[in-house]
Amino acid sequence: MEKLLPLSAEDNEPIVHCGGHRHKDCCERVVINVSGLRFETQVKTLRQFPDTLLGDPRRRLRYYDPLRNEYFFDRNRPSFDSILYYYQSGGRLRRPTNVPIDVFLEELKFYQLGEEALTKFRDDEGFIKENEEPMPDKEFLKQVWLLFEHPESSQAARIIAIISVMVILISIVIFCIETLPEFRDDRDISLLIADFSSGPCVPHIVPKSEDPFFIVETICICWFSFELLVRFMACPSKPAFFKNIMNMIDFVAIIPYFVALGTEFARQRGVGQPAMSLAILRVIRLVRVFRIFKLSRHSKGLQILGQTLKASMRELGLLIFFLFIGVILFSSAVYFAEADHDDTNFTSIPSAFWWAVVTMTTVGYGDMYPETVGGKIVGSLCAIAGVLTISLPVPVIVSNFSYFYHRETEGEEQGQYIHITTCPYIPPPSPAPDLLPALFAPFSAWLLITLL
Repeated sequence: MEKLLPLSAEDNEPIVHCGGHRHKDCCERVVINVSGLRFETQVKTLRQFPDTLLGDPRRRLRYYDPLRNEYFFDRNRPSFDSILYYYQSGGRLRRPTNVPIDVFLEELKFYQLGEEALTKFRDDEGFIKENEEPMPDKEFLKQVWLLFEHPESSQAARIIAIISVMVILISIVIFCIETLPEFRDDRDISLLIADFSSGPCVPHIVPKSEDPFFIVETICICWFSFELLVRFMACPSKPAFFKNIMNMIDFVAIIPYFVALGTEFARQRGVGQPAMSLAILRVIRLVRVFRIFKLSRHSKGLQILGQTLKASMRELGLLIFFLFIGVILFSSAVYFAEADHDDTNFTSIPSAFWWAVVTMTTVGYGDMYPETVGGKIVGSLCAIAGVLTISLPVPVIVSNFSYFYHRETEGEEQGQYIHITTCPYIPPPSPAPDLLPALFAPFSAWLLITLL
């Protein structure tokens, strides 16, 4: 027969007495109530992991209810099946299929299963292991690094991030506006560079100090250079700094300005070929548009998109390979189908590549189209094949995007929702003694004697 003995001094919890003897290894059991669902297990099962909430008697004593002789937890019930099995199996952790990952992670943290169990669970669920970002050793450099690299670290960092975004937007707007004809024609900084080897003269715009567009561009470049230099001086690792793709984008964003400036100085001194300078400046002006990628440093959405494309490189490669096969196949078929037509636009197989691309991608500009029955059949098959080819890798790419999006917003969601804590057991206050019967007892006795 089992009966409950007083609390042990070692565990501060009840010990079950079996057959008149205390068998703590075999007979001691505990009852765990999880939101109304009762579980019973042996104490030795929980003691396998003494550093956890249930394995440490002093930690779980906070949730002990002496009136019901059980431990009560106001937590998720389906998750506790797996958590109890973790103790029973000696460390095997499996998430129930009907419990979301974020909910199960909260339960693991509440029951304090430890960092090793959390890491193993994340690996089993396919989480990508994130390496902890190193920080500079010196405190001043650490504060500077947080100021320019982590906008969420402080209010001053947010202000610097806002200034950086505004400068990037101004630079992009200036890059677009200065190509308008009304601004280009009214500016007195035009230079006609003649390339006698290529024939006609080509007008080109050369920056001058009195040009307002050039002044604004110079201010933006000064900010970009200052920002890049400060991050380089404060970075914890110089090799890792140059390997970062975001820093390479920042470096490419300021290079065109200095190359264009050097080309202009060389032209004024009569050094270099004009045609070569014109070609370099055209390429440099085109590279300036890549400054828009600097916004990805301050945009979580662009970062998620970049991570998705990086994780989906295999699927994108297969998509391009399938499109390449389709373009070769259908451009050859439409060329031979339209070969007998006099006014055909498909003069060769390479000229039909463009038609095959726009048809497989369902764009269909209409500048090239088949006119014979055979060509129209080929065009129909090309459109159908294009839809099927493009739709096949899309679910994988969407799945990668969903994964990175939820991983990025996981911390924000955890901050918005706070689980109700399980309160420790507090015994109810003892009722106040009823003094009325004691006060009226003599009067009741006297009245009874008088009536008799």
